[in-house]
Amino acid sequence: MKIGIIDYGMGNLKSVSNALDYIGADHLISSKVEELEVCDKLILPGVGAFKDAVARIRKMGIDAMLHRFHQQGKPLLGICLGMQLLFDSSTEFGEHEGLGLLPGRIVKMEVPLKVPHMGWNSLIIKKEEPMFHGLTPESYVYFVHSYHLETEADVVSATTFYGKEIQIAAQSGNTYALQFHPEKSGDTGLQILKNFIDRT
Repeated sequence: MKIGIIDYGMGNLKSVSNALDYIGADHLISSKVEELEVCDKLILPGVGAFKDAVARIRKMGIDAMLHRFHQQGKPLLGICLGMQLLFDSSTEFGEHEGLGLLPGRIVKMEVPLKVPHMGWNSLIIKKEEPMFHGLTPESYVYFVHSYHLETEADVVSATTFYGKEIQIAAQSGNTYALQFHPEKSGDTGLQILKNFIDRT
């Protein structure tokens, strides 16, 4: 089985690759659609601004490939900015259309606490299977973000509390979205990545 890490110039590729190495997952990092499309599973990482990221993805033809992957039911995981890109739109520096693989919008975090939300926080698991299988009720993961998911669709698999309850994970079919960084979340994050790898 081959895992493809999508390189569109805005991802924390090395830390994701290191985590996959640690759990023994065969993978490649590529920006070429023809190499990524034949992978069994894809990971879309991301750090930076939504507008720039979605523009790069469209210019490279990666958006069409991701839609094909999603429609075929092949496992796809979005992390941090990569997670946000999977949804319909974002209000970061204006209104921008996302990839629309999952229903929802990305909005500015409005809380009586410091923004960005940075550091460790607990998972409030709404749907245990499959991504959160084997985790304890008080599992903690690592965040760095100023915007978050807002959806009424039945796709939310986990939230956290930071001034208010915030939606931070979603799933639909074999497409998964995580606002936090599993590759920086210690044993909990490694278990989540392993759950994704083991997903058929």
